[in-house]
Amino acid sequence: MQLRKVTAASAAVLALALTATACGSDDKDDSASGGGKKITIGIKIDQPGIGLKTPEGKFTGFDVDVATYVAKELGYDAKNIEFKETKSADRETAISRGDVKFIVASYSINDERLQKVDFAGPYLLAHQDILVRADDSTIKSPEDLNNKKLCSVTGSTSAQNVKDKLAPKAQLQEYGGYSECLTGLENKAVDALTTDDSILAGYASQDVNKGKFKLAGFKMTNENYGIGLKKGDADLKKKINDALTKMVKDGSWDKAVEANFGPAGYKNEPAPKIGNVVK
Repeated sequence: MQLRKVTAASAAVLALALTATACGSDDKDDSASGGGKKITIGIKIDQPGIGLKTPEGKFTGFDVDVATYVAKELGYDAKNIEFKETKSADRETAISRGDVKFIVASYSINDERLQKVDFAGPYLLAHQDILVRADDSTIKSPEDLNNKKLCSVTGSTSAQNVKDKLAPKAQLQEYGGYSECLTGLENKAVDALTTDDSILAGYASQDVNKGKFKLAGFKMTNENYGIGLKKGDADLKKKINDALTKMVKDGSWDKAVEANFGPAGYKNEPAPKIGNVVK
Protein backbone atom coordinates (compact mmCIF):
# COMPACT_ATOMS: atom_id res chain seq x y z
CA MET A 1 0.00 0.00 0.00
CA GLN A 2 2.82 2.40 0.91
CA LEU A 3 4.47 1.84 -2.47
CA ARG A 4 1.23 2.66 -4.31
CA LYS A 5 0.89 5.95 -2.37
CA VAL A 6 4.42 7.01 -3.34
CA THR A 7 3.76 6.11 -6.97
CA ALA A 8 0.57 8.15 -7.04
CA ALA A 9 2.35 11.12 -5.53
CA SER A 10 5.16 10.83 -8.07
CA ALA A 11 2.64 10.69 -10.87
CA ALA A 12 1.00 13.88 -9.62
CA VAL A 13 4.37 15.69 -9.54
CA LEU A 14 5.16 14.45 -13.04
CA ALA A 15 1.79 15.66 -14.31
CA LEU A 16 2.40 19.12 -12.85
CA ALA A 17 5.83 19.25 -14.45
CA LEU A 18 4.42 18.28 -17.84
CA THR A 19 1.70 20.92 -17.51
CA ALA A 20 4.27 23.61 -16.72
CA THR A 21 6.36 22.52 -19.70
CA ALA A 22 3.36 22.68 -21.99
CA CYS A 23 2.53 26.20 -20.82
CA GLY A 24 6.10 27.21 -21.49
CA SER A 25 5.86 25.83 -25.02
CA ASP A 26 2.74 27.89 -25.71
CA ASP A 27 4.64 31.04 -24.76
CA LYS A 28 7.78 30.15 -26.71
CA ASP A 29 7.48 33.06 -29.17
CA ASP A 30 7.01 35.55 -26.34
CA SER A 31 9.77 34.27 -24.04
CA ALA A 32 13.47 34.92 -23.96
CA SER A 33 15.76 32.18 -22.73
CA GLY A 34 16.52 33.25 -19.19
CA GLY A 35 14.78 36.61 -19.68
CA GLY A 36 11.39 38.33 -19.76
CA LYS A 37 8.63 37.72 -22.25
CA LYS A 38 9.13 39.01 -25.78
CA ILE A 39 6.77 40.66 -28.26
CA THR A 40 7.19 41.24 -32.00
CA ILE A 41 5.64 44.40 -33.43
CA GLY A 42 5.43 45.35 -37.10
CA ILE A 43 6.57 48.84 -38.10
CA LYS A 44 7.92 50.80 -41.05
CA ILE A 45 11.68 51.32 -40.98
CA ASP A 46 12.08 53.85 -43.81
CA GLN A 47 9.72 56.69 -42.84
CA PRO A 48 11.38 59.46 -40.79
CA GLY A 49 9.10 60.72 -38.03
CA ILE A 50 6.86 57.64 -38.40
CA GLY A 51 9.09 54.57 -38.27
CA LEU A 52 12.79 54.67 -39.07
CA LYS A 53 15.72 52.37 -38.41
CA THR A 54 18.88 54.44 -38.05
CA PRO A 55 22.30 53.30 -39.29
CA GLU A 56 23.10 52.55 -35.64
CA GLY A 57 20.16 50.15 -35.47
CA LYS A 58 17.93 52.38 -33.34
CA PHE A 59 14.21 52.63 -34.06
CA THR A 60 12.63 56.09 -33.97
CA GLY A 61 9.36 57.76 -34.92
CA PHE A 62 5.82 58.42 -33.75
CA ASP A 63 4.64 54.89 -34.55
CA VAL A 64 7.61 53.49 -32.62
CA ASP A 65 6.71 55.65 -29.61
CA VAL A 66 3.07 54.52 -29.79
CA ALA A 67 4.06 50.85 -30.16
CA THR A 68 6.49 51.08 -27.22
CA TYR A 69 3.87 52.71 -24.99
CA VAL A 70 1.22 50.13 -25.88
CA ALA A 71 3.63 47.25 -25.36
CA LYS A 72 4.55 48.58 -21.92
CA GLU A 73 0.86 48.72 -20.97
CA LEU A 74 0.55 45.10 -22.13
CA GLY A 75 3.39 44.14 -19.79
CA TYR A 76 6.44 44.16 -22.07
CA ASP A 77 9.64 46.03 -21.27
CA ALA A 78 11.13 48.10 -24.09
CA LYS A 79 14.20 45.85 -24.16
CA ASN A 80 11.97 42.86 -24.92
CA ILE A 81 10.31 44.40 -27.98
CA GLU A 82 11.40 43.08 -31.36
CA PHE A 83 10.51 45.55 -34.12
CA LYS A 84 9.98 43.86 -37.48
CA GLU A 85 9.74 45.67 -40.81
CA THR A 86 6.34 45.20 -42.41
CA LYS A 87 6.00 46.72 -45.86
CA SER A 88 2.58 47.96 -46.90
CA ALA A 89 1.85 45.00 -49.17
CA ASP A 90 2.81 42.46 -46.47
CA ARG A 91 0.90 43.77 -43.46
CA GLU A 92 -2.20 41.54 -43.59
CA THR A 93 -0.10 38.45 -44.29
CA ALA A 94 2.23 39.18 -41.38
CA ILE A 95 -0.74 39.45 -39.03
CA SER A 96 -2.55 36.32 -40.26
CA ARG A 97 0.63 34.21 -40.11
CA GLY A 98 1.39 35.38 -36.59
CA ASP A 99 4.73 36.91 -37.59
CA VAL A 100 3.83 39.91 -35.42
CA LYS A 101 1.52 40.48 -32.45
CA PHE A 102 0.27 43.73 -33.94
CA ILE A 103 1.29 46.37 -36.49
CA VAL A 104 1.85 50.11 -36.00
CA ALA A 105 2.94 51.30 -39.44
CA SER A 106 1.00 54.30 -40.86
CA TYR A 107 -1.74 51.70 -41.37
CA SER A 108 -4.92 53.45 -42.52
CA ILE A 109 -8.22 51.86 -41.51
CA ASN A 110 -10.47 51.11 -44.48
CA ASP A 111 -13.31 48.75 -45.36
CA GLU A 112 -11.17 46.49 -47.54
CA ARG A 113 -8.59 45.89 -44.80
CA LEU A 114 -11.29 45.34 -42.20
CA GLN A 115 -12.31 42.24 -44.11
CA LYS A 116 -8.93 40.69 -43.27
CA VAL A 117 -7.75 42.19 -39.97
CA ASP A 118 -9.07 44.09 -36.96
CA PHE A 119 -7.91 47.54 -35.90
CA ALA A 120 -7.48 49.19 -32.54
CA GLY A 121 -7.61 52.97 -32.49
CA PRO A 122 -7.43 55.11 -34.51
CA TYR A 123 -4.44 56.78 -32.83
CA LEU A 124 -3.76 59.48 -35.47
CA LEU A 125 -5.85 61.29 -38.05
CA ALA A 126 -3.62 62.18 -40.99
CA HIS A 127 -4.51 63.78 -44.32
CA GLN A 128 -3.11 63.67 -47.82
CA ASP A 129 -1.18 66.89 -48.30
CA ILE A 130 1.68 68.32 -50.32
CA LEU A 131 5.16 69.46 -49.40
CA VAL A 132 6.68 72.48 -51.15
CA ARG A 133 9.84 74.51 -50.83
CA ALA A 134 9.80 76.86 -47.86
CA ASP A 135 10.14 79.95 -50.10
CA ASP A 136 7.41 78.90 -52.56
CA SER A 137 4.27 81.04 -52.30
CA THR A 138 2.74 80.08 -55.67
CA ILE A 139 0.81 77.02 -54.47
CA LYS A 140 -2.00 78.18 -52.20
CA SER A 141 -4.65 75.59 -53.08
CA PRO A 142 -4.72 72.13 -54.70
CA GLU A 143 -5.90 73.74 -57.96
CA ASP A 144 -2.61 75.64 -58.13
CA LEU A 145 -0.93 72.32 -58.87
CA ASN A 146 -2.23 72.55 -62.45
CA ASN A 147 0.79 72.77 -64.77
CA LYS A 148 3.07 72.05 -61.81
CA LYS A 149 5.33 69.01 -61.50
CA LEU A 150 3.91 66.83 -58.73
CA CYS A 151 6.07 64.05 -57.34
CA SER A 152 5.17 60.82 -55.59
CA VAL A 153 6.76 57.40 -55.30
CA THR A 154 6.28 54.68 -57.89
CA GLY A 155 3.15 52.65 -57.18
CA SER A 156 1.52 55.29 -54.99
CA THR A 157 -1.98 56.51 -55.79
CA SER A 158 -1.57 59.87 -54.05
CA ALA A 159 -0.46 61.93 -57.04
CA GLN A 160 -3.03 60.30 -59.32
CA ASN A 161 -5.76 61.17 -56.81
CA VAL A 162 -4.78 64.83 -57.05
CA LYS A 163 -4.78 64.74 -60.84
CA ASP A 164 -8.11 62.91 -61.03
CA LYS A 165 -10.01 65.02 -58.53
CA LEU A 166 -8.33 68.39 -58.01
CA ALA A 167 -5.72 69.40 -60.59
CA PRO A 168 -6.23 67.62 -63.94
CA LYS A 169 -3.31 69.45 -65.56
CA ALA A 170 -0.79 68.48 -62.89
CA GLN A 171 2.32 66.88 -64.35
CA LEU A 172 2.92 63.66 -62.45
CA GLN A 173 6.48 62.63 -61.72
CA GLU A 174 7.17 59.18 -60.23
CA TYR A 175 10.41 58.63 -58.33
CA GLY A 176 11.74 55.51 -56.66
CA GLY A 177 11.45 56.87 -53.12
CA TYR A 178 10.47 59.91 -51.09
CA SER A 179 14.09 60.89 -50.56
CA GLU A 180 14.49 61.20 -54.33
CA CYS A 181 11.37 63.36 -54.49
CA LEU A 182 12.79 65.60 -51.76
CA THR A 183 16.05 65.99 -53.68
CA GLY A 184 14.06 66.85 -56.80
CA LEU A 185 11.98 69.34 -54.83
CA GLU A 186 15.05 71.01 -53.37
CA ASN A 187 16.70 71.21 -56.80
CA LYS A 188 13.49 72.53 -58.42
CA ALA A 189 13.17 69.50 -60.68
CA VAL A 190 9.65 69.11 -59.20
CA ASP A 191 7.34 71.63 -57.56
CA ALA A 192 5.61 69.55 -54.90
CA LEU A 193 5.58 66.14 -53.23
CA THR A 194 2.36 64.46 -52.10
CA THR A 195 1.49 61.71 -49.58
CA ASP A 196 0.14 61.66 -46.00
CA ASP A 197 0.94 64.85 -44.09
CA SER A 198 2.40 62.85 -41.20
CA ILE A 199 4.95 61.24 -43.53
CA LEU A 200 5.77 64.58 -45.17
CA ALA A 201 6.23 66.18 -41.75
CA GLY A 202 8.59 63.40 -40.73
CA TYR A 203 10.84 63.97 -43.72
CA ALA A 204 10.75 67.75 -43.34
CA SER A 205 11.67 67.39 -39.64
CA GLN A 206 14.95 65.61 -40.36
CA ASP A 207 17.97 67.68 -39.38
CA VAL A 208 19.23 67.73 -42.97
CA ASN A 209 15.89 69.14 -44.20
CA LYS A 210 14.98 71.63 -41.48
CA GLY A 211 13.93 74.99 -42.90
CA LYS A 212 13.92 73.79 -46.51
CA PHE A 213 10.31 72.67 -46.89
CA LYS A 214 6.80 73.37 -45.60
CA LEU A 215 3.45 71.60 -45.61
CA ALA A 216 0.66 73.29 -47.55
CA GLY A 217 -2.05 72.12 -45.14
CA PHE A 218 -4.61 71.15 -47.81
CA LYS A 219 -6.06 68.10 -45.97
CA MET A 220 -7.23 66.43 -49.17
CA THR A 221 -8.22 63.08 -47.60
CA ASN A 222 -8.75 61.59 -44.14
CA GLU A 223 -6.36 58.79 -43.15
CA ASN A 224 -7.18 57.12 -39.82
CA TYR A 225 -4.07 55.30 -38.60
CA GLY A 226 -4.97 52.19 -36.62
CA ILE A 227 -3.10 49.34 -34.95
CA GLY A 228 -3.63 46.18 -36.98
CA LEU A 229 -4.15 42.86 -35.22
CA LYS A 230 -5.50 39.39 -35.90
CA LYS A 231 -9.18 39.36 -36.75
CA GLY A 232 -11.41 38.29 -33.88
CA ASP A 233 -8.91 38.99 -31.06
CA ALA A 234 -11.33 41.15 -29.06
CA ASP A 235 -9.33 40.88 -25.84
CA LEU A 236 -6.13 42.26 -27.40
CA LYS A 237 -8.06 44.98 -29.22
CA LYS A 238 -9.60 46.18 -25.95
CA LYS A 239 -6.23 46.16 -24.17
CA ILE A 240 -4.62 48.19 -26.95
CA ASN A 241 -7.51 50.66 -27.02
CA ASP A 242 -7.21 51.09 -23.25
CA ALA A 243 -3.48 51.74 -23.65
CA LEU A 244 -4.07 54.34 -26.38
CA THR A 245 -6.70 56.07 -24.24
CA LYS A 246 -4.21 56.26 -21.37
CA MET A 247 -1.46 57.55 -23.67
CA VAL A 248 -3.66 60.46 -24.71
CA LYS A 249 -4.89 61.16 -21.19
CA ASP A 250 -1.45 61.30 -19.54
CA GLY A 251 0.03 63.61 -22.21
CA SER A 252 2.41 61.08 -23.73
CA TRP A 253 0.61 61.27 -27.09
CA ASP A 254 1.13 65.04 -27.38
CA LYS A 255 4.79 64.70 -26.43
CA ALA A 256 5.33 62.06 -29.11
CA VAL A 257 3.68 64.24 -31.77
CA GLU A 258 5.82 67.25 -30.86
CA ALA A 259 9.04 65.23 -30.72
CA ASN A 260 8.56 63.59 -34.10
CA PHE A 261 6.69 66.18 -36.19
CA GLY A 262 7.20 69.53 -34.43
CA PRO A 263 10.19 70.81 -36.44
CA ALA A 264 8.09 70.72 -39.64
CA GLY A 265 5.37 72.93 -38.19
CA TYR A 266 2.92 70.04 -38.54
CA LYS A 267 -0.55 71.20 -37.51
CA ASN A 268 -1.80 67.84 -36.33
CA GLU A 269 -5.39 67.02 -35.56
CA PRO A 270 -6.25 66.44 -31.88
CA ALA A 271 -5.95 62.84 -30.76
CA PRO A 272 -8.88 60.98 -32.31
CA LYS A 273 -11.53 59.37 -30.13
CA ILE A 274 -10.97 55.65 -29.95
CA GLY A 275 -13.37 53.87 -32.28
CA ASN A 276 -14.26 57.03 -34.20
CA VAL A 277 -13.13 56.63 -37.82
CA VAL A 278 -13.47 59.94 -39.68
CA LYS A 279 -14.66 59.44 -43.26
